[in-house]
Amino acid sequence: MWAPDASEVALHVDERDVPATPTDGGWWVAHAEAGHGSRYGWRLDGADPLPDPRSRWQPDGVHGLSAVDAPDETDFAWTDQHWRGFHLPGAVLYELHVGTFSPEGTFDGVAERLPHLADLGVDAIELLPVAAFPGDRGWGYDGTFPHAVHDAYGGPAGLRRLVDAAHAAGIGVVLDVVHNHLGPDGNHLGAYGPYFSERHQTNWGAAVNLDGPGSDEVRRYFVEHLTGWQRDLHLDGFRLDAVHALVDDSATHLLEQLADEVAATAAHTGRSCWLIAESDRNDPRYVLSTAAGGMGLDASWADEWHHALHAVLTGETDGYYEDFGTLDHLVRGLQQAWVYAGDWSEHRQRAHGRSPAGLPGHAFVVSVQNHDQIGNRATGDRIGHGVSDGRLRIGAALLLTSPFVPMLFQGEEWSASSPFRYFTDHQDAALGRAVTEGRTHEFAHFGWDPADVPDPQDRATFESSVLRWDEVAEPGHADLLQWHRDLIALRRRHPSLTDGRWEAQEIDHDADVGWIRIRRGDVLVVVNLGAAPVSVPVPDGFALAEVEGRPLAAGAQRHADVVALDPDGVAVLSRGRSPGPGDRW
Repeated sequence: MWAPDASEVALHVDERDVPATPTDGGWWVAHAEAGHGSRYGWRLDGADPLPDPRSRWQPDGVHGLSAVDAPDETDFAWTDQHWRGFHLPGAVLYELHVGTFSPEGTFDGVAERLPHLADLGVDAIELLPVAAFPGDRGWGYDGTFPHAVHDAYGGPAGLRRLVDAAHAAGIGVVLDVVHNHLGPDGNHLGAYGPYFSERHQTNWGAAVNLDGPGSDEVRRYFVEHLTGWQRDLHLDGFRLDAVHALVDDSATHLLEQLADEVAATAAHTGRSCWLIAESDRNDPRYVLSTAAGGMGLDASWADEWHHALHAVLTGETDGYYEDFGTLDHLVRGLQQAWVYAGDWSEHRQRAHGRSPAGLPGHAFVVSVQNHDQIGNRATGDRIGHGVSDGRLRIGAALLLTSPFVPMLFQGEEWSASSPFRYFTDHQDAALGRAVTEGRTHEFAHFGWDPADVPDPQDRATFESSVLRWDEVAEPGHADLLQWHRDLIALRRRHPSLTDGRWEAQEIDHDADVGWIRIRRGDVLVVVNLGAAPVSVPVPDGFALAEVEGRPLAAGAQRHADVVALDPDGVAVLSRGRSPGPGDRW
């Protein structure tokens, strides 16, 4: 254990103290007999024992002692020895929150519904953070033990079972991790050493110490979080939260170090592992290779793709949506993922972004909705709560035929009726009140009524966000689910749809009338976002695409040389015979 400023350290295990010996670099070592489930912690300079900063398991909460996670083969044995990972280029991701995805709210609850996801056709699930956080329920972005798996979800044992089951179903597992800050409740890192520095400030206070005295070990702490979970929990990738808040003036940025060491671990295990950034800076350096002077990450969320589509589908132009809302904005997002590439941003009152030229399509993860864009609305309403069924189909068609990496959010595929709200379970009453007050203040920028904001601490706010699986087979929901299945199946059957060369697509549109036509090789997508019916010319040889006899069209008809579209109509066409699942290319 690393505690460079301590004068005396003891390992507290199974209610006894074992003196630790200091070694080089501020490290302390102690040896003691312990078994799976043994409770332990570290006593610094005679104070009460604290949980281990590198704890894998906190069954008694973030303020309790840590527990040894060392099951034997009678408890669990991996069966995924032949799994080599999934391929991010061409993949379809599915974001989910473990606590609300199933009524059980556990890893096992997710595992029970893997057949649904396999039938849908997704390549990997992306879990919201599962690092240990205070209370039982929450989004996970206030975790305080990055190395530990939240016990209410099933702890490390439950995560192992889920990953193993997902791999058996041919589905990868990507995990959302938070390295830019720790939550305030249960954060004991500062007692151990200089994990934080006042030299830099973030939205969450003092920044993680990535470039000051003692930062070598702090960086190692976060690197070994990823490589350890990659190696021991067989994870296939990580989504790195708010990478712009990783303030690092070192010659080698932490992200570069993460990219290199995760790649080295992947080479050793023989399993691919992908790194995906969350950033709104529209900066290509995050996904350029380290050899080219970049950070070496594999992809980045491109929320502007979402913003451009959302503003057109809903008509909302408040808050950051004021930079969007026209068909021209949408077409630019469809073309290159980032709408602002060095252009003037009215919302920011400055130029924003850089050109994405030269980046492949699989460097961008795009979505119609995600946890942020739903949960950070006043009532957590989904886009399906406010637009027509036709517009939902348009959004899905544009997403799942794009040259980028499409991501669905849990329940989106059937237009789930349940919202996804922001919820917490802070045990500190003062902190809970502060969170509640902060949420109501935040929404003033969008013109939402603070009275409509559900209390994050109220258990009912969480319970209302749990998916209702009973509605999947209901009329309307079932039809939209089939639409998503068919679009993903079409994506699998046409190599042009998984081709990441976004420069090769051809996009035409009429901003006054409201139609968009996109050609990607042998596939054509035509949508009408206008208020009146329209006929859009299409090239010879294109017929309505079909999957098992079902045409991929809604509010549309194919005529001699045009597609006639009703308002909110959409048609997907293909040239020649649509290949089947068994076809070889």
